[in-house]
Amino acid sequence: MVEKAVAKAITALKERDLEMSHLVVAEDDLIDRKRYQLEEQCVELIATQQPLARDLRVIISVLHISVELERMGDYAEGIAKISIMMGNEPPLKPLIDIPRMTEKATDMLRRSLDALVKRDAVAAEKVCYDDDEVDDLYDQVYRELLFFMLQDPRTVQRATYLLWVAHDLERLADRATNIAERVIFLVTGKMVEINVSKY
Repeated sequence: MVEKAVAKAITALKERDLEMSHLVVAEDDLIDRKRYQLEEQCVELIATQQPLARDLRVIISVLHISVELERMGDYAEGIAKISIMMGNEPPLKPLIDIPRMTEKATDMLRRSLDALVKRDAVAAEKVCYDDDEVDDLYDQVYRELLFFMLQDPRTVQRATYLLWVAHDLERLADRATNIAERVIFLVTGKMVEINVSKY
């Protein structure tokens, strides 16, 4: 659901599809409800089954991961709201690096969840190292938009919209990393912080 929401939000931004943007905003409620359902199920399992060791790690990991996914859904909603604020106005510049950030961040999300399903700590660790690429793309977008703003102050609002989008995508990749680190905890029982974001 989260991956689809992010993809739809970026497509709506690129194509200036305000109807799709409104749909992404509305569908965020479904993601929120799913998070609360997962939390209720986890709490019920803890209360009724009193899990220990690995089973408890699974439940604790799912609790944390559900929060990460819900926040990612919020980023998709945020991008859709930015698109709505832009109205019919085209983006300041052609969207090249932002779709690349989206592709990389959603790939990290997909792989972190695959690692969860397969209980694969090695695959999860590889996800963490990919965050640097998203950070580098964010730096590139930031510098380019800052240049636009310095060259022509009339572009500040339009550049700021794209900065917000890039920031949401950078945070999405960070949260995919957090999920991967939770997978490592689930499998090994050790809390690790593989790749600390510079943001």
